Amino acid sequence: MTTMAQETTSTATAATAGAARAAATAGSARTAASAGATGPAGTAGSARAAASAGTVAATGGSEIRRHELAAFLRSRRERITPERVGLPRGARRRTPGLRREEVAHLSAVGVTWYTWLEQSRDIHVSVQVLDALARTLMLDPSERAHLFQLAGATDPTPASSCAGVTDAVRLLLDQLDPLPACVQNSRYDILAYNRTYAHLLCDLDAIAPQDRNCMVLIHTHPQWRESVVHLDASMRLMAAKLRASMAGHLSEPAWKMLVKRLQAESPEFRENWERYEVVVGRSKTKEFRNPHVGLLTLTHTDLWLSPDHGARMVTYTPVDEESRERLEKLHVYAQGATR
Repeated sequence: MTTMAQETTSTATAATAGAARAAATAGSARTAASAGATGPAGTAGSARAAASAGTVAATGGSEIRRHELAAFLRSRRERITPERVGLPRGARRRTPGLRREEVAHLSAVGVTWYTWLEQSRDIHVSVQVLDALARTLMLDPSERAHLFQLAGATDPTPASSCAGVTDAVRLLLDQLDPLPACVQNSRYDILAYNRTYAHLLCDLDAIAPQDRNCMVLIHTHPQWRESVVHLDASMRLMAAKLRASMAGHLSEPAWKMLVKRLQAESPEFRENWERYEVVVGRSKTKEFRNPHVGLLTLTHTDLWLSPDHGARMVTYTPVDEESRERLEKLHVYAQGATR
């Protein structure tokens, strides 16, 4: 009996010990599982926190830029007197410069929308609107670049200098004097020019770099228009050539901005554009009525610098001896005007 009781006790003790070991093993497993689950969750949480911090930083940076843009617009608006843009001052004007509604009207944008822009609202600003504001506020090239940078946009208009116009090309332009010569792209932007060309049709140095475009000048600049002998035919031909060139640039903002501006500012362009004519090349003989030397009859030649991008050197050579002598006189005048 005693032996059996002892065996029973021993068995119970062994069972109890086994159960304890099993419980300990299960606990360890649960602990390990818990630890394994906590690791990835903690990593994911850290990632979410980092992403959230990045979003907050980006949002903060965007907000700061909007406030800077608003302050910049206000400062430039307030420095322009109504008289500079052809508006009456009036007796009850409180602002030192233009009113918001005046800037909106001159830029062809809504008054509410422009007010939101000066209030740092989170609204989208297109490059077309930025271009219009830059013109209305009479920004110089540095101010214009600053405006586009604050708005987080890329200025589609040509800068005062073009990376594609190398020093060698500029030297060649200078060496061609007294023959008028310039570098243009397929959009008619004038990227560089020599002294004689600077005074061929108007005082090109006095034109803002973003406005040095043959299409804009022939449709809007009084002296340029007076200098072109066959003005109507030239405008029609240039509109047809622009449409032909635009076929490869239909989605580019700079091209759309140019057409929109010309349609808004020139009835002749609107009429010619609606003809839907397409021309690649025509007669190369040009006649210009220069205010300093008189009538010039010249041959127009395009020298392609980069066919893929439409960059070309435009040169004019005299058709007759009289035009040659007059070009030399124009070059002398241009050199004196530069000093």
